[in-house]
Amino acid sequence: MRTTSTLFGLLAAIAALPAMAQDNLEIIGKPIDGKMGFQPAATGQSEGLQSLDFGLLIVITLIVLFVVGLLLYAVVRFNRKANPTPANFTHNTKLEVAWTVVPVFILLGIAVFSLPELFRQQEIPEGDVNIKVTGYQWYWGYEYTDHGFGFDSNLLGGPATIDTDARPADADVRPYVLDAAMEAKLADAGYSKNEFLLATDTAVVVPINKIIVMTVTGGDVIHSWTIPAFGVKQDGVPGRIAQLWFKPTKEGVYFGQCSELCGKDHAYMPITVKVVSQDAYEAWLKEASDEYAGIHNNLEYEVASN
Repeated sequence: MRTTSTLFGLLAAIAALPAMAQDNLEIIGKPIDGKMGFQPAATGQSEGLQSLDFGLLIVITLIVLFVVGLLLYAVVRFNRKANPTPANFTHNTKLEVAWTVVPVFILLGIAVFSLPELFRQQEIPEGDVNIKVTGYQWYWGYEYTDHGFGFDSNLLGGPATIDTDARPADADVRPYVLDAAMEAKLADAGYSKNEFLLATDTAVVVPINKIIVMTVTGGDVIHSWTIPAFGVKQDGVPGRIAQLWFKPTKEGVYFGQCSELCGKDHAYMPITVKVVSQDAYEAWLKEASDEYAGIHNNLEYEVASN
């Protein structure tokens, strides 16, 4: 697979044109230093998961306050000074029934709200766009199976994206080092230094308000395809296939990261997804079909369904 990337390295500069569909897209889904909480929800799944998390936080907070209150009451009411003669009973049937039944109802209440979210993740609908994702050490391969083309996606500024023939200024770029040369390389690709170690040389481009089904597998070891703002995460296991789906509701650029420890360069295996309008997607699709056609079509896979 890496050989395929090398053979088509000369296409990288040309391929960057369709891959940069809608350069003016807002960067929405990315981590922010010092900020707590979730990234902005950009799919129905993500909205549901964040709502579930908020509800569980309320339940947990109430339980913690109740338990702390009981502890404080016991400390004040039953300390040696206030209660010099301790009771000698060992059982209280009503109390034991209560602390068994009440948690059961709490767990059932949590299940009522959490199971629908789990089912929504696992029940894969028919996709408007179908993409096969293969994780490699340490980059991603994407195939738009409905249109017969595919491409690799590498960390922008990693060794695989430094090409002095296509971009002479790459001679000054040091892999994984954020300096003036790296900032210029990011800027040429439409990113700022804030997207260092997040942006890739080619991005997955999908249309807004369409069902996207990703078929995920691994080409060598276990990887995991994740976009936090979409609320999706799926391990890619060699020899097996699995699926995830999402329906993006906001145009913009979203970043993810391989979320399964996969070797020494695991930290340099980001994911970039651009959600664009339908018109922009169709224009990108036409250009990408011409540029990438045949690159991945001749690859054969032997995988077992899970």
